[in-house]
Amino acid sequence: MPFTLVTFHAHPDDEAIATGGVMARAAAEGNRVVLVVATRGEVGEVDDGFLAPGESLADRRVLETQRAAEVLGVARVEFLGYLDSGMEGEPTNDAEGSFWSADIEEAASRLAAILVEEQADVLTVYDDHGGYGHPDHVQVHRVGVRAGELAGTPRIYEETLNRDHIQRLMSARPDDLAVGTDAPDPSDFDEMGSPESEITTTVDVREYVDRKRGAMRAHASQIPESSFFLTMPDDAFREAFGWEWFIRRGDRPATHETSVFEGLRGTVTR
Repeated sequence: MPFTLVTFHAHPDDEAIATGGVMARAAAEGNRVVLVVATRGEVGEVDDGFLAPGESLADRRVLETQRAAEVLGVARVEFLGYLDSGMEGEPTNDAEGSFWSADIEEAASRLAAILVEEQADVLTVYDDHGGYGHPDHVQVHRVGVRAGELAGTPRIYEETLNRDHIQRLMSARPDDLAVGTDAPDPSDFDEMGSPESEITTTVDVREYVDRKRGAMRAHASQIPESSFFLTMPDDAFREAFGWEWFIRRGDRPATHETSVFEGLRGTVTR
């Protein structure tokens, strides 16, 4: 019996970067994949002249999300309808309708309704600091965890970044990763993600990195061709982003997991 995976994200393009491989692999293996996005990314930055006359960035980012979803094999895309809160400390954090200012119970009930409707087996959210502290990412964690509780979703995984893996790779291949107009510095990962010791689940998605990169490319308003995501050599991208990491909530599994569906067979009822 196939499973249903619901991935919950803050903004359009987050899904491609953070869980695009797991989504593509789950879909390819015959499972149902549902993407829920809290906001439409209204306050993202875009070059002058990029949008068509009269087109809003929110409208473009919704269209990009739909295109990325097709690449990844997503069966359903839903937006919760909150406004992008912007980076930490910006006035938009507390604007009326922003996701950061949303009531957690109310927002969780919106997501829980989708989880119940889909009879979700697995929900992915972000780690407790939202990967790198973005207010909307932190709120995804808070709202997502509560929604999973309300819906009784069997498994909740916190998507995170294995900072030790990335730092090792950047030390071993600095020239391959230091490319593009937005290339990261090794120090960027000092506090980003989680240490390897906290990670319970590592999913090998190297077979699906072309789809993952294709989904990133669909988000052209935020991930231009000059981005390090798209200019990195193929083999370096495969090693950097061909793995996706999670922290399973609840009791830590006895052994390190290699799938977000591991051990679910026989425990899920319909």
